[in-house]
Amino acid sequence: MNAAVAERLVRFQQPEKALTYLGGLDDTRIAALFGLDTAAYHDLVEGCEAAVRQVASDMLADPVIAGQVDRLPFRPGQHVVAIGESTTADRLSWFEILRQLLASRRPADAVRLTNLAVTGCTTTQALAQLPALSYHRPDWVLCMLGGNDVQRLGSDHGPTLVSPSESLRNLLALRDLAVRRTEARWVWLTPSAVDEGRTAAYPHFQRARLRWFNSDLDHIAEHLNAQPEPTVDTRAASGARADDSPHLDDGLHLTLAGQRAVAGAFLRTLTE
Repeated sequence: MNAAVAERLVRFQQPEKALTYLGGLDDTRIAALFGLDTAAYHDLVEGCEAAVRQVASDMLADPVIAGQVDRLPFRPGQHVVAIGESTTADRLSWFEILRQLLASRRPADAVRLTNLAVTGCTTTQALAQLPALSYHRPDWVLCMLGGNDVQRLGSDHGPTLVSPSESLRNLLALRDLAVRRTEARWVWLTPSAVDEGRTAAYPHFQRARLRWFNSDLDHIAEHLNAQPEPTVDTRAASGARADDSPHLDDGLHLTLAGQRAVAGAFLRTLTE
């Protein structure tokens, strides 16, 4: 495995989340799954953590952003849990940036953050993992799902992996059941936008005959924006731009700059 592939896999994949039935994986076993030794695996993980710390430091240098972090409605000792797919599971994700912002700016509050997002997760799979969410007894749940549901199979007009009506049913059922069981406060994040040109040109998606369209993502976002809970609309932060794309070469996953923009949208929504 070449270095670039290893770095990408470690960034987006956490086998310990997907393979919980194995009873816990130590770092040596996880490294072996990537074809790495433990030291090389640690170097890649620590590189991601260092990058997130730097982004958080840069953001907090802006007094407006520092004030937003101060005003986030998380009380001391509360537990904030994220559920989602690769945009959140990413070791450079908006949620990991949020973790570092709180740790740097409000360390005495000891707000606890748990990232339960799993790369590739659909709303159906998230609903099946409801017992695990309840086990963590969160005070807040930040939910960013739907991006995998809308992948179209076989052609531009092929069926979505999860039908639109089922996606919406799953999302609302997930909220209703989780809030009923835990009394957590709920926050939606819309699925991030995609760069349709890049997703269409990406060789691996071409071979698998997978496509993503922003119109499908917009359908989910519009329904989330109509819910009574706060909704962070990430589409503007993650939309394709000619000057400095927020997407990696696949047009689906976000760069660190794209993740920073989503984190900024989260701060604005919860404080303004």
